[in-house]
Amino acid sequence: MAHVVTQSCCNDASCVAVCPVDCIHPTPNEPGYGSAEMLYIDPVGCIDCGACIDACPVDAIVPDYDLTPETARYEEINAAFYTNRDQPAPAPERPVAEAVQVSDRALLRVAIVGSGPSGCYAAESLLSRIGPAVEISFFEKLATPFGLIRFGVAPDHQGTKAVAAMFQKTASRKNVDFYLNVEVGTHLTHDDLLAHHDAVIYAVGAPADCALGIPGEDLPGSHSATEFVAWYNGHPDHAHRAFDLSGERAVIIGNGNVALDVARVLVAGTAELTKTDIAPHALEALSESRIREVLVVGRRGPAQAAYTNPELLALGHLPGVTVAVRPDEVAGEAQAGGRTDPIEAMKARIVAEFAAAPNAPGSKRIALRYLLSPVEVVGDGRVEGIRLVRNELVPDADGRSRAAPTSVVEDVDCGLVLRSVGYRGIPVAGIPVSGARSTMPNDGGRVLEPDSGGPMSGVYTVGWIKRGPSGVIGTNKACAAETVDKLVDDFHSGRLAAPGGGWQDLRRLVAERRPESIGYDGWKAIDAHERRLGRESGRPRVKLVDTASMIEIASSAAVSG
Repeated sequence: MAHVVTQSCCNDASCVAVCPVDCIHPTPNEPGYGSAEMLYIDPVGCIDCGACIDACPVDAIVPDYDLTPETARYEEINAAFYTNRDQPAPAPERPVAEAVQVSDRALLRVAIVGSGPSGCYAAESLLSRIGPAVEISFFEKLATPFGLIRFGVAPDHQGTKAVAAMFQKTASRKNVDFYLNVEVGTHLTHDDLLAHHDAVIYAVGAPADCALGIPGEDLPGSHSATEFVAWYNGHPDHAHRAFDLSGERAVIIGNGNVALDVARVLVAGTAELTKTDIAPHALEALSESRIREVLVVGRRGPAQAAYTNPELLALGHLPGVTVAVRPDEVAGEAQAGGRTDPIEAMKARIVAEFAAAPNAPGSKRIALRYLLSPVEVVGDGRVEGIRLVRNELVPDADGRSRAAPTSVVEDVDCGLVLRSVGYRGIPVAGIPVSGARSTMPNDGGRVLEPDSGGPMSGVYTVGWIKRGPSGVIGTNKACAAETVDKLVDDFHSGRLAAPGGGWQDLRRLVAERRPESIGYDGWKAIDAHERRLGRESGRPRVKLVDTASMIEIASSAAVSG
């Protein structure tokens, strides 16, 4: 018998540390960990001890005898990772984190801007390194914590959202403070934070989307997938948006995991969506949707698609939905680009199975299209279709395949176009971003001065704003640990200036600048309210999307408490 990692794997590698026979890979110290779709258990090396099951924060690991029809394929996926696998040369290991005894200053105060996974992992790393000798202040511009766990993860991925339970434990520590509904750069400045903390960690993600740069992209009915995801997940800044779901076909440009999330939501039945925590306004709108077909368009072939095998595989288990693939777009080894990577080969194999499967009459469809790029969104006053150009794969100088346009053009009628072609960071509180991925320039997490290129004193970064949009939730754990190592070293070496103000001074400042700020106890009141509404309607929770209502609930709890 062996254990198997399944779809909800978050990659935070908690399982790696407890495995007594080193059979879970890639590890954070191995090349490829940062871009790995998931972690994999070697079926030959596994001794069925169960330690990994207890350590997994999202219940993604099961014994092989507990696999269901929906998860049975993961036995093959785990084994495929070890096919023809050479033992990788490990990356240089980080020094073992030990408790730091600070001699001159007994207390380290750290501000974390952003409360998503990367910020929470940074806090947990600090707490594990320094324990009670650190005070952490979270600053979050929204009235609720945990970032993409609430506003990015698809509502039908409740297993993935379970990682929030681990973050809640971190947030409940006595030496952790939360300032929700407080925006750094608006209510507080960067200098305000440094005046009350030894260091500031920016964990603000990459909230902006990338444009297609084609004619018609700004027509009504053409949106970013970022906006659509925020809308159906109840982000207060996007809850008011309207999306035209009256047509029978939608087209998504890009084929990463977010594109597949959006496709699933668009074709999901009301009965399925009601089981999730999708925002009430989105549930109502989608229950009246007339969309029957969603095209997911990628510029290259199945082997190079940006989605992961777990998300691709899940499409085949959607009730009342057929996954359609044109055989001519997946035929031949040309689409695999000559690669022998077993994970890419698995992608191509799953897609080929979809292509060979019969079409179920009367069902909704997700059509996976390949080797196509958009050249124009067409329509008179609003979206009426999209023009696509056929691509062919040609080798680059390094042997990789790239998409090159041909003269073949295809017009597709549709009423909704959603682009899902990447994310980029934006400047926060005067800290600039640069480069193709719009990240904060940094060296291992130390933010660099734009002019001199030297480290900015006391300023650090984690997550997507540090490394660009890559990896999954758990990838942030190793990323945050790298940054925290630098921060702790700077503190212990006396390179951080002591703050002039303490926690009480900070609380007074926030109360003056942002009286509507919400603490963690206020969030717990909001959370309890949403869960109570969910129990009444048979759902995990019913999300509030109005910030004023959240402030009222948090304030009432503070008065009654």
